Amino acid sequence: MRMVMKPTPSSLAPPLRPKTNGDRELALSLYLLLAALFVASLITCNLAFRKFFVWTVPGWGYSFEASVGLLAYPITFLVTDLISEIYGKRRADDVVKGGLVASLLTLLVISVAGIAPAASWSPVSDSEFNHVFGQTALAVGASMAAYLIAQFLDVRLFHFWKHRTGGKKLWLRNNLSTIPSQLVDTVVVLLLLCLVGEIEWGLFGALLLNGFGFKVLVAALDTPMVYAGAGWFRRRFGLQPGQEISL
Repeated sequence: MRMVMKPTPSSLAPPLRPKTNGDRELALSLYLLLAALFVASLITCNLAFRKFFVWTVPGWGYSFEASVGLLAYPITFLVTDLISEIYGKRRADDVVKGGLVASLLTLLVISVAGIAPAASWSPVSDSEFNHVFGQTALAVGASMAAYLIAQFLDVRLFHFWKHRTGGKKLWLRNNLSTIPSQLVDTVVVLLLLCLVGEIEWGLFGALLLNGFGFKVLVAALDTPMVYAGAGWFRRRFGLQPGQEISL
């Protein structure tokens, strides 16, 4: 009996290796620049998370109450989506792993700095330093757990939809990878922070709603940025829709 194969989504064009040294160096430099932007945004989130802000959406009358760490964190998803689209899943995973190493190094340095006694003339005393960074270990630990789950999920969902659509509908994979990952990240980090006593359980629901709502709003707003960035790369390096650069 003859087997009939079901049709599969259109395949993607094979990765493109830049032909000239100048193009290869440019592609590598841009990748490293995006990786640096990712790590800087991640570290900023981990260090600034303890301050909370209120923002009222103009014209809506709704106010978000969330950590200032959320101001930089959506950039990490924007960057991983752009790297996934242009450089592929492996390069996106490398950046996520690099962010983990950077977070661990930050945790180590902050912990050692907290132990070191402040000089009598130091503008920042031990108590002031510990008040701001004293819970950094707990925060970074919770953030890293949520970060690993959410970022690896984001990369895999992005490439799942990329292959399902044959490299088309960038808006679909951008949002259907970022939004579910943002929900997982928000739930996990708030759950862990409540478990260690950094945040009261009574605030869990409100912070979940506000944090995830803010992230969804930013995810929707960053879609044009992903299109603009991917479009520039395609024009500059002659990429077909969905095609990736091989470094």
